[in-house]
Amino acid sequence: MKNEKAIFSAGCFWHVQHEFDKLKGVVSTQVGYIGGDEVKYPNPKYELLHGDKTGYAEAVEVIFNPEVLTYEKLLKFFWQMHDPTLYNKQGLDEGSQYRATIFYLDDLQKEMAESSKKEIEVRIVPKKVYTSIEKAGTFFVAEEYHQKYVEKHGVDACPIK
Repeated sequence: MKNEKAIFSAGCFWHVQHEFDKLKGVVSTQVGYIGGDEVKYPNPKYELLHGDKTGYAEAVEVIFNPEVLTYEKLLKFFWQMHDPTLYNKQGLDEGSQYRATIFYLDDLQKEMAESSKKEIEVRIVPKKVYTSIEKAGTFFVAEEYHQKYVEKHGVDACPIK
């Protein structure tokens, strides 16, 4: 069985990448940008995101071995690692670039994401779940200095919980 891919956003991508890298079955991760206006902004850069104009989110692409770690388990971990009741915010980071989103790559991922969101919604009533589920567009890999930031600098500069 070959490796599979998943894409998530939940605040500052440095922290999200660091958390996913801890999971057994994660083969690799990279941080980048997704979910924005690809026509108007075909080559997003970090500086562009900080103005809420592009629509892009800071996100993490996760390559995983489904024989060790299922997509369902990734979803469960994702729901635990962020606060789904915050709108365009996680931790101290605020703005649409920090929104929490599951970017699905196929119909099966979409179904599983929607099902997992329904479970969370039932669990946290009466609070509203703002985490969205969106079809994945192009994932633009972020600049090298953002990759594995926590490991490079020995500090988690932007915890989300």
